[in-house]
Amino acid sequence: MTVYRLLLPIAAASMRRRWPAFVGSFVALALGVAVMSAAGVLLNTTMGEDSLPGAPSLHKLVGFMATMAGFVSVFVVSSTFAFAVAQRRQETAMLRAVGATPRQVRALVLGEALAVALVAAVAGCVIGLAVAPAIAGWLVDRGAAPAGFHSEPAALPLLLAASGGLLVALLGAYAASRRAGRVRPVEALDEVAVDRKVMPVSRWVAAVLFLGVFGYTLSTFISMPASMMADPQSRDPETTPQWALLFDVMAVLAVGLIAPVLVPPLVRLFTSIVPLLPGAAGLIARQNALAAIRRTVSTATPVFLVIGLAGSVVGGTVAFSDAMAAQGRAALKAGYVVEPSDGRVVPADALRGLAALPDARLTTASTVRFDGLATPDQQPAPGRPTDLPIPEDGLAVDGDLREAWNLTADAGSLADLHGRTVAVSTDLARVFGWHVGDTLTARLPDGTRAPLRVVAQVGHLLPHLPEIVVPREALPGPNTVTVAYLSTGADPAQVTAALNGTTARATTGTAWIGARNDRSTDNGWIAMLAILGPALLYALLAIVNTMMMSTGDRLRDFATLRLTGGTRRQVLRVVAVETLLVVATASALGLLVTLVTQYATVLLIENRILDATRSAALDLPWTTLAGTTAICLLLALLSSLLPARLALRTRPLDLATTRP
Repeated sequence: MTVYRLLLPIAAASMRRRWPAFVGSFVALALGVAVMSAAGVLLNTTMGEDSLPGAPSLHKLVGFMATMAGFVSVFVVSSTFAFAVAQRRQETAMLRAVGATPRQVRALVLGEALAVALVAAVAGCVIGLAVAPAIAGWLVDRGAAPAGFHSEPAALPLLLAASGGLLVALLGAYAASRRAGRVRPVEALDEVAVDRKVMPVSRWVAAVLFLGVFGYTLSTFISMPASMMADPQSRDPETTPQWALLFDVMAVLAVGLIAPVLVPPLVRLFTSIVPLLPGAAGLIARQNALAAIRRTVSTATPVFLVIGLAGSVVGGTVAFSDAMAAQGRAALKAGYVVEPSDGRVVPADALRGLAALPDARLTTASTVRFDGLATPDQQPAPGRPTDLPIPEDGLAVDGDLREAWNLTADAGSLADLHGRTVAVSTDLARVFGWHVGDTLTARLPDGTRAPLRVVAQVGHLLPHLPEIVVPREALPGPNTVTVAYLSTGADPAQVTAALNGTTARATTGTAWIGARNDRSTDNGWIAMLAILGPALLYALLAIVNTMMMSTGDRLRDFATLRLTGGTRRQVLRVVAVETLLVVATASALGLLVTLVTQYATVLLIENRILDATRSAALDLPWTTLAGTTAICLLLALLSSLLPARLALRTRPLDLATTRP
């Protein structure tokens, strides 16, 4: 106990002397907890909140936002705390030389980390409470949340965010403290920091584990088991980009964990042009990056997160949007789509006018709500539901649906869709175990029940069509038309003339699909920005934080270069080249992750969006990758060169006597 009391003054002196490193750890954790707490408060607020029609599920959207914020925060906070501990290798060796045991060293490191983390967690919760209303207002302004939606402070999400931040910080510090405890006393005499064994067995195991989870997640979304399809949101093609974030995160985690193995060959690759550079700046920067792998990896981590996540998520969002647009254009067969201009029903006189056009083929439809659809007295198979989990919209069709849409029947035939029959999506049939020939009982909101025989299972129904289609004659009640599909030999002017004086408008099929896809694309971008925006902003701030920590740790290196004849400009050139190496390495890792996730996205699109006759091309988001790399490079150069320039104002001898 006496020995531990003696360590307290040492800890206090260390925190005073190395305050930049502790400030860096504080900032990383405080901002991480702020992002997690803001997302958690919003997630708690969305409980029971209704989403706007046509907008993404608000609860799921905020849930993904909270997940992404937590993921990035865990990555940055653990890396930053581990880096802060690794900076003290020589100081730790001196403690070992004067008799401190490994256990005492670990206690010292963990005690300092706990002191910083407690204050940072409280500060982060305060910041999170201030940020949450701004995010809620942004969601309302973009139409992703209903008017009046606002954040409501709650203790539980704040407690979870603070506890999570504390746990991650302590785990990161503990892993580094175990390495610190194994430092040999003789290393106190070593002025050169060379990292050895930067990939312990535990890190290899974790990397392999996340690679396995990545493969399992991708295969699960491709095969989509019935238990997963039971959620309509999982089946909806518009939400697929959000679910794809799961395997994006797994890929980022796996590559981030094996980064210490990938960094050295990448540094050697990028410094292969060193002989072309004037002076020794390139060579010195190369050796610094290779000797201090942990520092290089820690400073590259937030850059890698920004580039990798932006490339993966933006690339996936664009790929899914393009695929749904292409499939929609290929699926819509009708030349015109007729809708009520007053938002109610297409009037009968408009339909008569359209039917009188030359070679007119008219298919009308109306939306019908099903409260239930199930086989009578069905005995559920293990893991299968027996009825619709929620009321679901269907389409009641008057005419031949094949005249309006090019649809693929995986079983049965749409030619049999007449009388008391029903066609369902292949996904819905898999969920409930329905087969062609089964008789289902449909329940309508007014209590009416109607027996319907399954005549077709249709694959790849897009958001433009519901998953349940019935003939209009199969359901009781008046025939109200909400949409009509028209194919005709008449020109657009004749179609417009046929609707004059009615409350209906006709849009060409191409324009109608384009407008629907534009709305879907807008929703996709809103979801992407909501999910990724706070996490990327935090990662960008972390770039500045870790670069400043790294520069502050190298004051004696600067002094050594100055005392051996280097000028201020040459020292700054070394810093700039090393920063370029860090960003180049991180961008290569980000490109690798983007390539892997885009290939996975193509597989998912071909299995969940496109029909069997179409394929998706692998297309990387080069503009996004280039833009995020440029932003990261600018921030990294500013946050490394400015502190270095300020430090170089001090005399070299004074810098040389500064303890790292």
